Amino acid sequence: MCLIFIAYRMLLECPLLLIANRDEFYRRPTAAASFWPQAPQVLAGKDLEGGGSWLGLSRDGRLAAITNYRNLAEVSGAGADKRSRGLLVSDFLSGSASAAGYLDELAQQPEAYRGFNLLLGDGSGLHYYSNRGAAPRSLAPGLYGLSNHLLDTPWPKVAEGKRALAQLIAQGLPEEAALFELLADRSLAPDPLLPETGLSRDWERLLSSRFIQSADYGTRASTLVLCDHQGAARFVERSFDHNGALAGEVRETIQFEVF
Repeated sequence: MCLIFIAYRMLLECPLLLIANRDEFYRRPTAAASFWPQAPQVLAGKDLEGGGSWLGLSRDGRLAAITNYRNLAEVSGAGADKRSRGLLVSDFLSGSASAAGYLDELAQQPEAYRGFNLLLGDGSGLHYYSNRGAAPRSLAPGLYGLSNHLLDTPWPKVAEGKRALAQLIAQGLPEEAALFELLADRSLAPDPLLPETGLSRDWERLLSSRFIQSADYGTRASTLVLCDHQGAARFVERSFDHNGALAGEVRETIQFEVF
């Protein structure tokens, strides 16, 4: 997962609105979102190589979403023997630890995984931690954006995406089509505004759009999670092929404790 926007307790009828894109190499095998046979309470896609996930919910009121922290040494393979970061999502969703407790324990071993940003939710609220410089904390109501640096780092696609989402929610609960359109924006950032994360300028440019599409790497899924004030969570996930064309859609509604 490489891009997440959250409107947390900003809409009376939707206390939690989360939209996200998962970007990955097309060759990495993936299963579309479903309830997992080995953990029937978990609704999430599955990374068939690492065994974990990038975003999911559970029937007992848990939410988890992760992005990688972009670092050239880790992209090029250093630390490849470490545990898959996607297992942080699946472990939390299928476990019983509180969100705050889970993050506090992770913070005691920051080098156990390559760089990540982890968002967790449960009955206590919404929580965030990065093992690359951000201590665990609970999030106050507000609008948040997260890509492959720390929460709310103003990379162009994060800053512009937050502005676009703010405009939508200012008019009330957005339609699904408008949220998917926000995630589908393929505009590239101007070169002077590109981040410098150790990748080539061509790669920084490619990765600067909200929706990414190239020969080998791109946006594989776009996901909406909308939780209403009565505890129903609407989950809609669209998957895309290597041409960036729609390849499938999963739609589920589950009872979900409002944070």
